[in-house]
Amino acid sequence: TNPVTHFEIPVTDMERAKDFYRIVFNLTFSTDTIDGYPMAMMPFYNNAMGISGALVKGTSYVPSKNGTRIYFQINDVKATIAVALKSGGTILYQPKVLPALGVVAEIQDTEGNRIGLFEPSREAQ
Repeated sequence: TNPVTHFEIPVTDMERAKDFYRIVFNLTFSTDTIDGYPMAMMPFYNNAMGISGALVKGTSYVPSKNGTRIYFQINDVKATIAVALKSGGTILYQPKVLPALGVVAEIQDTEGNRIGLFEPSREAQ
């Protein structure tokens, strides 16, 4: 079992954040309120690689460029950055090739969070 099973991304404007992640990462959401905190749950597929998470709005959830970084696996870093920029994001770390692994970059979402992008190399897939 992998040690990490879930992540939560802090947001200040749930609808704006859902729009950003829907457009940039092609995500769908189911919504819930847990302990008074509105949550937009990302899809979770049993027997699929990786973990899933949620966008969460609440007093103890503060967006930040500092701290833990979540990396989304994508097919094309440059294309994803272009969509993120058009959707209100900014680029924080230019794409960098990691030999035999792939390409990484980091963006800032509309809420102020630092989000990593990872495009695996063909050899790593």
